[in-house]
Amino acid sequence: MIAYLDNSATTRVCDAARERAVIMMQEEFGNPSSLHALGIRADREMTAARRQVAGLLGLPSNGSELSAVTFTSGGTEANNLAIFGAAHALKRRGKHLVTTAIEHPSVLEAMKALAQDGFELTLVQPDANGDISADALVDACREDTILVSAMLVNNELGTLLPIREAVPRIRKKSPLALIHCDAVQAAGKLPLKALALGVDMMSISGHKLHAPKGVGALYVKRSVRLIPRTYGGGQEKGLRSGTESTPLIAAFGAAIEALPPVPTQMAHFSALRERLLDGLRSIDGTVPHLPANGVPYIVNVSVCGFKSETLVHFLAERGVFVSAGSACAKGHESHVLKAIGLPSAEIGSALRISLCADNTPDEIDAFLDALREAVTVLARVQ
Repeated sequence: MIAYLDNSATTRVCDAARERAVIMMQEEFGNPSSLHALGIRADREMTAARRQVAGLLGLPSNGSELSAVTFTSGGTEANNLAIFGAAHALKRRGKHLVTTAIEHPSVLEAMKALAQDGFELTLVQPDANGDISADALVDACREDTILVSAMLVNNELGTLLPIREAVPRIRKKSPLALIHCDAVQAAGKLPLKALALGVDMMSISGHKLHAPKGVGALYVKRSVRLIPRTYGGGQEKGLRSGTESTPLIAAFGAAIEALPPVPTQMAHFSALRERLLDGLRSIDGTVPHLPANGVPYIVNVSVCGFKSETLVHFLAERGVFVSAGSACAKGHESHVLKAIGLPSAEIGSALRISLCADNTPDEIDAFLDALREAVTVLARVQ
């Protein structure tokens, strides 16, 4: 049996998305900017997908709100477009930026690049559990803050950040600031209400919710002006020029439509998480890192005395797939676990188990059995 428990890295493409992509590549293959029948049909498919993405973001499906959705190549491009586009659009008003120390590299590295270009950056630190309070986000802001970027769900610990609580307070303290939210690890699993959250921009990625890799979206409130990162034919309202990948975009929409209801998923995740944590309690040396305000579909645990990479390979040989942290880290020490003050030994032995709606109790048991074997076998050879 294969137990794939690395869904925060990527997900299996669902049948509906795969089938839609094939149709778009082989039958409805026109350029959506072309004026002939094939182009018009491709454009209609893209509009339908835009409506599905808008629905995922909690936006009304009318034309004006649909125009707030810009398709990108994924979460990284969406985050970069939001951050660089906003900072350069507002730099005459101020140069102070705020983000958290536990953001995805596509946010952190973009912010650091702006800091090297003359902007001033404040990093909000988490507490020892990985939580970040609304007070901490607000306190980091100033009158001259022009951009605040904070994720909704952390990709390594599962921390749920208090975006809705913080936004109105940030608006009051920093009236010039645009607020961006990386919702990549929340989309498809939690209810997203971009308008209710009050953010100006929100990023999501297709391959985290069973669409193919290479497609994502950025919500940009209609009153917000961004400086584009790509210039050309003016597609996507001029924010992201280049011929749109209609197979990926249509597949993105199909994957969204195929998602189970959020309450059903959350009940499923909670049951699997309890099964996982109960099993970990019986394995010596395991230390789960659980935020007080965390989602049930991401669990980070250190297996003290063993290197993460060794454990990942041992488990993979037995058909169990987890990660040592963010897939983008590629073996580097986790900046998220460093930010919460974990000792190097715990950082170097950390595993991330991340769930999707397709995971089963048997897969959790397979992971626990393989981990028990790993601890026993690897202890003998050390």
